[in-house]
Amino acid sequence: MNIAVFVSGKGSNLEAILASAELKGLCDVSMVCSDKLDCPAFEIAKRYKIPFLSVCESEKDGFVTFNKLHQIFTEKEIGLIVLAGFLKLMPKEFVRAFPNKIINIHPALLPSFGGKGMYGIRVHEAVFRSSAKVSGATVHFVNEIYDEGLIIDQAAVSIEDVESPEEIAQRVLQLEHVLLPSVIVKFAQRKIEIKNNRVYLTKKS
Repeated sequence: MNIAVFVSGKGSNLEAILASAELKGLCDVSMVCSDKLDCPAFEIAKRYKIPFLSVCESEKDGFVTFNKLHQIFTEKEIGLIVLAGFLKLMPKEFVRAFPNKIINIHPALLPSFGGKGMYGIRVHEAVFRSSAKVSGATVHFVNEIYDEGLIIDQAAVSIEDVESPEEIAQRVLQLEHVLLPSVIVKFAQRKIEIKNNRVYLTKKS
């Protein structure tokens, strides 16, 4: 299965995907995309010799449009689009063109601590202020609203002893690096089913 990974920052989740032993032979990262021209994660793409490009909604120097990207993904036979720290809301038309083929990882246990503006350290600051005792990571389908697509899988960690949002961030990031590749494996193995508006991870061989 060919996958495309979208990033906005350093790309630690991209690196986790590329380093996953489980994914070797199952998936190929065929494209890395960002909403920035100088995205730090492009250095990872260069190291692995993966094509990369910058994308935006309208014509702009150095960028391709989402309409053009749709054409590129069709030609490359992209089977799954993975948002791994991508901070922009994708255009509705693009999301509709890839039904149930776009997933995102969010650094909290949705549906709590999600929505517009809730990304990065902002999420962990909100969790810290709430005095929650558990946090975690969520992988969900992408729809037309921030963080509201069906939840695919989650992982949780105790944060009852943390003293800062940064400590929460460190613990959750470790979960993300395991959870995201594991969900991609399930996609490649066709072990994800949607029934009655719920997502099931099947164990069929």
